[in-house]
Amino acid sequence: MIEDLSAAIRPNLVSISNPVRSDDSQGLAVAIAQAADDRKGGNILILQVIGISYLADYFVLVTGFSRAQVRAIAAAIQDRAQQQWQRSPRRTEGQADGTWILQDYGDVIVHIFLPQQREFYNLEAFWGHAERIPFAPTPGS
Repeated sequence: MIEDLSAAIRPNLVSISNPVRSDDSQGLAVAIAQAADDRKGGNILILQVIGISYLADYFVLVTGFSRAQVRAIAAAIQDRAQQQWQRSPRRTEGQADGTWILQDYGDVIVHIFLPQQREFYNLEAFWGHAERIPFAPTPGS
């Protein structure tokens, strides 16, 4: 059902991205993924949704294994984005609950889930037609 909905929506979307911003967006997405890895986030996935979604250029999906870890990953991402990219999230949701935190940087949207929430919402399947950007953590981090 999700694939059917996604396929129905996809042709109607118009990309509003520009190539220069997209390069910066990918750099930010990779820095976010690295910050998540530094806090031992699991199953880190970067999805390029340029031309598929008008919401953002990239989604970063991360699994945390406790509410405290989900919050710590979110804090590490926010610190890294501010220090390296001078960017703060436009909006953050779910901080109090800590089961799924969403950080919206405009061009990059970050989802940090507990395993149960990640499995239930299954954004990988919903955005299954998005390009997966390779991410290899920096050694020694």
